[in-house]
Amino acid sequence: MNAPRNDQQQPRTVRGPSARRVAFDVLRAVQVDDAYANLLLPTRIRRAALSPRDAGFATELTYGTIRMIGRYDAIVEAASGRRVANIEADVLDVMRLGVHQLLALRTPTHAAVSATVELAREVGAHRATGFVNAVMRKVAARTPEEWDAEVTRGLSGDDLLATRWSHPAWVVASLRDALAAERSRDEIVALLAADDVAPRVQLAALPGLATEADVAEVTRALAPTTEPAGDDHAARVEPPVGTAVTDAPAADVDPTADALPVSPVGIRGVTGDPARVPGVAAGRLRVQDEGSQLAALALSRSSAVRAGERWLDLCAGPGGKAALLAAEAAQAGATLVANELVPARAGLVRTALAGFGDTVTVVEGDGRRYGQDGSGVTYDRVLLDAPCTGLGALRRRPEARWRKLPEDVHELAALQEELLDAAVRVLAPGGTLAYVTCSPHLAETRGQVDALMRRHGDVLEQLDTAGVVRSVAARDPQVADGPTAQLWPHRIGTDAMFIALFRRV
Repeated sequence: MNAPRNDQQQPRTVRGPSARRVAFDVLRAVQVDDAYANLLLPTRIRRAALSPRDAGFATELTYGTIRMIGRYDAIVEAASGRRVANIEADVLDVMRLGVHQLLALRTPTHAAVSATVELAREVGAHRATGFVNAVMRKVAARTPEEWDAEVTRGLSGDDLLATRWSHPAWVVASLRDALAAERSRDEIVALLAADDVAPRVQLAALPGLATEADVAEVTRALAPTTEPAGDDHAARVEPPVGTAVTDAPAADVDPTADALPVSPVGIRGVTGDPARVPGVAAGRLRVQDEGSQLAALALSRSSAVRAGERWLDLCAGPGGKAALLAAEAAQAGATLVANELVPARAGLVRTALAGFGDTVTVVEGDGRRYGQDGSGVTYDRVLLDAPCTGLGALRRRPEARWRKLPEDVHELAALQEELLDAAVRVLAPGGTLAYVTCSPHLAETRGQVDALMRRHGDVLEQLDTAGVVRSVAARDPQVADGPTAQLWPHRIGTDAMFIALFRRV
């Protein structure tokens, strides 16, 4: 009998996409298709069947690279002698990922360079492998501090900060102005640095649903894994060290991650995949930034709830704040209407609110229609979590810093005004309105409050929002005194949520 052929004895093993290839594909989709990394990356990780460790590597590589694109492009230009506009887009993305591994991750030079060259070959950029190799070796020849000196030479003011901390200059100016409104202009470097650090996942324990056992289970379910990484080079990658600079210390991780929660229903310091937590899978715990939690609780807990109250979430998608409000309403005997314009997002709201029964009703439509149908229906509490630039969540949605333009602010501000007018129309006498944005831009925050009071000061009074947030918070939220409350990531580790409370008189 003839011996079987070797290829019959040893079937060829087909490997799925590597962590680096997953990161590259998401990076390309973000730029070409305007995809959102937080929505696309989990899908690609599952499709590639990455191990937990490789999934973590792909996540850091994707988010970290997107955050630092501005800075990395300056480094690539200096190392290559070419404008990035003259480099093929896929080759540029390969090198951006390589620069992140070399300068922000403790990846050995030989591993980072060879893996980057191999990735260029894998994505079809065969003719560019020599160019990629040369540029990566030049990048590796200098320390992050030396590259900082190189790419910021001759720059000053906001232009220097924009390059050093990888934010568009107009965003730097907007954040500086928002801090200056609190007489805190000198915190700008700390704020920009916080935007560039990967935040830990934060959870909300829904009142009336989550148990002490659910909270205790978080630590056990998300214990660090010892599973070896399947990606040859990812196994040698250490945790991120941030971007070393000359005027502020580098941060390994979110420095506020292990601090006590600022939200009374918050859980922070979470690592790993939250879906592994039974309470999250069952919906009793929700992934939600603590700033969003405080914004919802500032409305629901600003005064005692009377049984039978009607609440309205005017722009409810994707449903995080609506779920927390629904839990609060269910306990107090109130009902909630969750409105969302976009059908796909309305579907997310329905999913988020599944299980609350008659407590909630999800409807679709433009929030600006409220109060114009002659029905006379009013609401005792109205949440307007308004569409905004999202400049307060640049840690979690890094692509937003590169997509938003200064002219977007004017268009969004006009929409915010119309939605505020609709909220006032349906606010019951004695009712409370919460205006919330995930942006500290003054045109979307204090500017809107001032304009609202000019339009409706005869029927509205401003509440002591800062006082309400302090009374709701589990610890000092570090908000300035006044009728509004601005949260900051560099102070308390939340998104930069803005909250303003009003009562109809």
